[in-house]
Amino acid sequence: MVIAVGNLSAGGTGKSPMVEYLIRLLHSKFSIATLSRGYKRKSRGFLIANEYTGVDEIGDEPFQMYLKFNKVAKIAVGEERSIAIPNILLEHPETQVILMDDGFQHRTVRPDFSILLTDYAHLFYNDHLLPWGRLREAKVGAKRAQSIIVSKCPPTMDEAEIAEIKSKIRRHAGKNMPIYFSRVLYSKVKSLVGNISQPTRVIAFAGLANGEAFIEYIESNYELVENVTFSDHHYYTEGDILDLADKARAANASLITTEKDVVKFRDKNKIKLLEGVALHYFSIEHQFIKDGNVFDKMVEDAISDKYTEEE
Repeated sequence: MVIAVGNLSAGGTGKSPMVEYLIRLLHSKFSIATLSRGYKRKSRGFLIANEYTGVDEIGDEPFQMYLKFNKVAKIAVGEERSIAIPNILLEHPETQVILMDDGFQHRTVRPDFSILLTDYAHLFYNDHLLPWGRLREAKVGAKRAQSIIVSKCPPTMDEAEIAEIKSKIRRHAGKNMPIYFSRVLYSKVKSLVGNISQPTRVIAFAGLANGEAFIEYIESNYELVENVTFSDHHYYTEGDILDLADKARAANASLITTEKDVVKFRDKNKIKLLEGVALHYFSIEHQFIKDGNVFDKMVEDAISDKYTEEE
């Protein structure tokens, strides 16, 4: 069974954290593989990650998933999804569920179940097609989904706002579309280099498609000295790292970034460039505001029904 996680807009809705949520939900019941393009990786073609695979070969988010889930899921990349999926099944015929990251627009593969994400701050029904807006396809494309998640919501939403958003989404997606709401859950800060204690003064940096929530979180929890932005999935050069380290030393501050960015620093040569500077990071997860158990059951039932039909 193929489950696609995607969006209508260009990046920044939390697709990869949703794939990670599904791994946690499903791995104890089903044999799982993930499939993504491996955006900005320095290789091409189909590849399943193993202990010798580096971040350059598969990309930052797949490498992040491999570090966390290699014991319970196969992590694969491939630009041509219609080629990659048969290859996953050929190499690992035990696979029961393939989680396709950013697969909503890949029409050569028809997923069995599609989860569409839309960012609370940039709801698709308020947006326009590129280049005037952020949409990669028309709003009516939401009808292809089996469920829609409004991501990155405020921690508390009243029932009136939830009902209004559902109504506006269903004008495009259909009156019976299941709709859920999730917020970002931040992990405790972790240390890759230097002082393991909680930082206070920080210089934040990240390569994100949408960094608004990242900076809001930093500003609410730390003394933010400076925010250094990079393009989405940026690969950090020696010059980038030296510049960040110099800024941190000059400001007597620590560096802080995302889990997605820090995986590109797990190299002893890059770590040496940070001499005397602490580098901290945190991970994020989806947390449903309500009805998370209903969503979980819907996904599990869809998988069970798929295999019952085939039998």
